[in-house]
Amino acid sequence: MSAQETQKGRSPFFWGAMIFVAYAAIAALGITDAINETTLLILMIAPAGLMIPLIKAANRRIDDGGAACIGKGEAQKRYIRRVAFSVSLYLIAMAVMVLVENGRSDDTVLRAIVAILPGLAMIGVFWAIGRLIVEEQDEFIRMLVVRQSLIATGITLSVASVWGFLEGADLVPHAPAYWWAVLWFVGLALGAVSNRLKFGAWGAV
Repeated sequence: MSAQETQKGRSPFFWGAMIFVAYAAIAALGITDAINETTLLILMIAPAGLMIPLIKAANRRIDDGGAACIGKGEAQKRYIRRVAFSVSLYLIAMAVMVLVENGRSDDTVLRAIVAILPGLAMIGVFWAIGRLIVEEQDEFIRMLVVRQSLIATGITLSVASVWGFLEGADLVPHAPAYWWAVLWFVGLALGAVSNRLKFGAWGAV
């Protein structure tokens, strides 16, 4: 990292890598039953907090107008605000879910509502990416985001298919479905790397 980059702060891709490593470690602990479900839910909150410096770093890149990010424009700024809002809801929803689980509530309706909330927050991120594709006026940037999303979808569906058949054959442990959404976000990061290598620009951060 250059002195100029150090002064401006770390790259959004540094924070993205930190989130990926953290969730990979938590997933390994959960799948191997090294931790219980309540502990797993608590640990899942912490890496999401890294989204805050990631979004700030992405905003810096947009304001600088550098090719390393998605370009400067109102569509990108709206996208980042929407992602920040969804991530904030996710953190709150996860905290509420852990509190309800620890309280051992027998209210089925309450437990169902708090279990749905984190998923709705993640849907908000998917919606933000969809809106970015619709609202982005630069055709090149829009193509990068679509390409990035297709790479993420291909990776996620491929891994889910293979894992599902292995699980059906009792060769691997059960993986909760919410991990496929996490894997999709990892695929989105890999799609950004692919965009950078092929076209010299990342796509959506």
